[in-house]
Amino acid sequence: MSADEPSVSHLRDVLEAAEEAESDLQDGLIGPGNAGEVGNSETQADLSHDAEQLGEPQRTEHVGNSTATVKVVLVPEGHVMTVAFAIGLSIAQLKLHLANELRVPADVLHIFLDGRAVDEQQSLMELGVRPNGSTRMEMSSIDPDSHPLRPLRPPEQDMPDVITVRVQTEENMFREVVVEIERPPQQKAFLGGFKHRLTGAQYHHAAVQTLPKRRADRGVVLFSRNTQVQHTGAAHRCNTQVQHTGAAHRYSTQVQHTGAAHRYSTQTVELQSEAQQCPLDASTQMTGIGCYVSCMDDKLVAPGNYITADQYHEERLRAVVVLQTFVRRWLALQEVQRLRRDRDRRLRREDFNLLYHALEKWRSEEEQQINSSLRGAERKAALCFLLETETQLIAAIGHHRIAVQNNNYDKVVRNLLDKSAAPRQWRAADGRLIEMDSEHTVRAAELRDLYINLSSESQEQRLEHLLTLRHTVKEHECQLTRDIVDLIDREADLMTRQVKVASLQGLRKRISTLFLQFIKTPAFNPEVAKHLKVPQDPSQLKNDMFQCRGCQRYLQSSDFSPTAGARLSGRCRDCTGLDNIARSRDDFSCYRNILRRLRSDEMRLNQDAKIPFLLQVEDVRYLVEVLWASRSALHSSSDLYSLVFVRWEKRRVWSPWNCILLSKEETSAHLEVDDVHKAYEVTFLRGVDHKHMLARRHFSSVPVMAEHLEPTATLGNQLVSKPVTMATGKPTAHTPAGSAH
Repeated sequence: MSADEPSVSHLRDVLEAAEEAESDLQDGLIGPGNAGEVGNSETQADLSHDAEQLGEPQRTEHVGNSTATVKVVLVPEGHVMTVAFAIGLSIAQLKLHLANELRVPADVLHIFLDGRAVDEQQSLMELGVRPNGSTRMEMSSIDPDSHPLRPLRPPEQDMPDVITVRVQTEENMFREVVVEIERPPQQKAFLGGFKHRLTGAQYHHAAVQTLPKRRADRGVVLFSRNTQVQHTGAAHRCNTQVQHTGAAHRYSTQVQHTGAAHRYSTQTVELQSEAQQCPLDASTQMTGIGCYVSCMDDKLVAPGNYITADQYHEERLRAVVVLQTFVRRWLALQEVQRLRRDRDRRLRREDFNLLYHALEKWRSEEEQQINSSLRGAERKAALCFLLETETQLIAAIGHHRIAVQNNNYDKVVRNLLDKSAAPRQWRAADGRLIEMDSEHTVRAAELRDLYINLSSESQEQRLEHLLTLRHTVKEHECQLTRDIVDLIDREADLMTRQVKVASLQGLRKRISTLFLQFIKTPAFNPEVAKHLKVPQDPSQLKNDMFQCRGCQRYLQSSDFSPTAGARLSGRCRDCTGLDNIARSRDDFSCYRNILRRLRSDEMRLNQDAKIPFLLQVEDVRYLVEVLWASRSALHSSSDLYSLVFVRWEKRRVWSPWNCILLSKEETSAHLEVDDVHKAYEVTFLRGVDHKHMLARRHFSSVPVMAEHLEPTATLGNQLVSKPVTMATGKPTAHTPAGSAH
């Protein structure tokens, strides 16, 4: 026996340990099939040469590749880790392997042998460890608090970490191999097995995973549908190819196993199904000679009226029509209710202007018909009846307007209270929305809740909220709070006298109005000052107050309608709307729609568009009515709701001197024109140029719009406004157009 081989007693101990491990495997200490598998774990990364040791004998010249059993004691816990390690590797590599197992940094580990520190550059062979031998070391951590040494997997009883197996390599030659027990992290599936009836031994099926032999590539390209099938870690790709040859179908299937292709062909015949009716036997029984059948349960059936197919279908159609009438009636009611809700939700001043415009149009048509068909007393009677009908319609519109204003008033008040009680919000650096309530917002929220609770109908709740309101307003001593307290005491006294609720509506309305005035006072509610239209600082009103020539009131500039020239009209919006209802009853919603669509189109074409946003509704009305005569430039369409402004030359930005008024159907055709001077006639071009010249003359007086005029356009405008000739003596291109008008 050589010095490198273990002793006989040691081999005997190894064989006993191997037999004990084999018995543990059969008893089920590990999952079935584990003994036949070769796992891929982290510890096998350092033991990749073991597979080669199983297949060929160990060579004496490669002693450094031999393995030994290293038992590492984790100090101070006392846990023992057993690993199989090559004796030719250094202690530093052993530390890296153990650090990977324990999930700690390698620089915090210290390894000791027999109580003394070990040099990291030494190998196990230099420390005296023999091939297939064993050694015991201690390992501790420099920082046990941050990086304690604990095994990640709990130790299993009666199962060693490393066993030594004796393998016969040749005849009368044996070799001992150190085998590390691999513990899988999960329990593997039971694949079945059988039990010996006589001995009672259980045999489990082992799961194996091997790669099939690679077949040579035939060089045939196959086109087929792809189907992916997964088989226990190995991916199999199945391709199916179908060929139609007359009545027969040829199915060709290709199965690829990691580079190997298998082709299977089957021949099938197209089948044809045909339904047939089999004979059905039936029989009846009646009284006869030698047979009696009771007639107690018989029923007498009388034939009814015969119904033809046309009559049957006519009845079905009549029933369907009845069902459709009920369904359509229900759908109509739902649609009417939806329209009413939408009307109540979105009615604004512009909608009532549309109603007054429709009323004026109807009145003009009726008056024209009366004047053309009637004379004398009949005409006067018809005009009087028309005037009475118009008055009733105006009153009906006024009632709806008052109701909408009341509803909108409640919404405006609620919106103001919600804004004043809203918390402060801002975005953090990480994108989160942060909200903060200040003492002013908390005060505003309390006043808002108290104002909303005043609308309660229960008498007990009403008295409780009135008492809370009384204590709230008595904190501030002024004439407003004294009036509120007097009204609260009066209502409480009347409620104790059992006065009807209908008689208290006026008093409750006064309390709500005064309390709302209390909420809108910045001295009592500081947060509401940010949302009031009238600023509390008188110095801010010094240069922003103007007198209305209609109602003679001093109002802010926001109450007037500005134009593109930043000039305010002499009358406020209320006076202008009242005059429009009483006189012309014009509807400006069509011009507002034209301006809205113009702005959206220009924003889509040019993000830096400015001129469309400088124009106001009155400026668009001037362009449509005065310059373009409320008609389409091409086909003279007079429907204002279908007219839009587009660019005259699409490569230039939109402006009043680079636009054309067209209908929606004509817009698509005009935008496809690349050169307008080649697509349109000379007469039409001169007319459009003349309108552009008038637009330059009108908007050149506006300082904001004059900045966007081209230098040549400004010079041309000066030539038109002053009838003088150029020094060259040549007439300008716009002179005939200006003289013609």
